[in-house]
Amino acid sequence: MSTGAAAAEDVYLRAGIGFDRPTETVFRDKNCEIEAAVPLYGCGLAPDGAPYRSVGNFGTVSALEVGIGGTVASALRIEALVEYRPSLTFGGRANFLAPERRQSVSTDLSVLSGMVVAYLDLPALGLPRLGPFDPFLGAGIGAVRVATGETRMMFPATTTIVPGARRSDFAWMATAGVASALSESMTLDLAWRYSDLGTAETGTGGGRAVWQDGSREPLMLNQAASEARLRSHGLRFSVRYVF
Repeated sequence: MSTGAAAAEDVYLRAGIGFDRPTETVFRDKNCEIEAAVPLYGCGLAPDGAPYRSVGNFGTVSALEVGIGGTVASALRIEALVEYRPSLTFGGRANFLAPERRQSVSTDLSVLSGMVVAYLDLPALGLPRLGPFDPFLGAGIGAVRVATGETRMMFPATTTIVPGARRSDFAWMATAGVASALSESMTLDLAWRYSDLGTAETGTGGGRAVWQDGSREPLMLNQAASEARLRSHGLRFSVRYVF
């Protein structure tokens, strides 16, 4: 055992919770010139001078994580990490119309990721402890599955409904934190984390435009997919238990 956080000389199990603040998110067409279906946004510039798009954010997002790992060298831990963000609610605005007109956009996502993460426990490299805390650095790579629900685009007279989709992608993360021993077998980890969770994608075909006053029958739309990069900063609180 180390003098600070419990060493993971054997296999350890780690479980925790987190809270993320995704960066500003922008949905655009995957290809604004596609001919097989109608692009959701299209090419060119909107009245605000930017490309046609929807811009918004997700607010604060909760995350659950479980990892299993162990020490492979004096300062190096390797961990298999699974993380689940069950509910991300996007709220934003499109820019088809003049900025003062209604054009709100909303959709719900869930994100499941799996990564292999390497951690460096800095005191084991001869660097100083921070009082009762052992600082560490980490980075990981893996895969992510993003499930996007229906997108609803509210305009003054109509609502455009875009089907959801699922997409698998590459993901990576970087982290820095501190660890403190709770007992000979348990360690508390507090960490900041940056996550790149790949791309969220809307579905193709099956869209529809609905007149809010019911004056017309819904118009079916053969829409092409749009997409947005998902990136976030957050905090993690977890406990490691050494077997």
